[in-house]
Amino acid sequence: MTKTSKGFIAAAAAFAMWGVFPLYFYPLREISPLQIIANRIVWSCMFVLVWMAIRGELSSLRATLANRSVVWRLALTAILITVNWTVYVWAVIHGHVVESSLGYFINPLVNVLLGVALLSERLTRAQWIAVALAASGVAYLTIVAGRPPWIALALALSFGTYGLIRKVVKVESLPGLATETLLLLPFAVGYLFWCESAGIGALGHAGPAIHALLIGSGPLTAIALFLFAYGARLIPYSTVGVLQYIAPTLQFACGVFAFHEHFDHTRAIGFAFIWAALLIYAGEGMWLSRKQQRALA
Repeated sequence: MTKTSKGFIAAAAAFAMWGVFPLYFYPLREISPLQIIANRIVWSCMFVLVWMAIRGELSSLRATLANRSVVWRLALTAILITVNWTVYVWAVIHGHVVESSLGYFINPLVNVLLGVALLSERLTRAQWIAVALAASGVAYLTIVAGRPPWIALALALSFGTYGLIRKVVKVESLPGLATETLLLLPFAVGYLFWCESAGIGALGHAGPAIHALLIGSGPLTAIALFLFAYGARLIPYSTVGVLQYIAPTLQFACGVFAFHEHFDHTRAIGFAFIWAALLIYAGEGMWLSRKQQRALA
């Protein structure tokens, strides 16, 4: 198997894992989202530290922690990813999986806007059309629902800003995740101890399946991130851009077919605007990538 094939499989597997996370978190619906996220932080941190120790990569973590500028930026990304995880888990356990999928559908276009606003990047005409279509879709869904799709917007903005900061911080994915979770660890552990003292702690008091899901959320988070980072290094970025739609597509399928969430033709119209925008955006990205490869050849 070629390196490109391995990279494709790894990246696709990462997005597929993220796509079926609603099925993973839904059985935890009797537990508060904050308690779920606190467990996710603790077990992610433990797993990543052990993994890095086995791989002999703790020196990279020490180097990251020694750089105060990087640590401050990772403290901000740690807050952003906590907000993202909390909103997502809340959406899953309260029956808003379809709306959460919308957030990750529009996330690439939010990334484009952040690049224009903060990195002075320029868009092609097709990319502007895609952004306009997506904005129209969000506006339509706001009018239909009588409120903005705040779950989708919160997920897209928090993850888009997270990705932007991680893009400019020179740190690898595993040391970055380890630093983020280490910074969050005292708060997560403190909250879990408070839950225990208040008599609402789930860990140690629920059934074996719940314990396994809470503990397993950490390794799954790290494994998906590792697969993504491994795959992204071996395949063209345009391919990654297309593969990223696996996750929200699977989330959407979970919401409609597994959880039977309401999705009528009025909501479908709004989603159609956004899907059309994504087709234009992805097609433009692939065309530009092939044009660049031909020019280099």
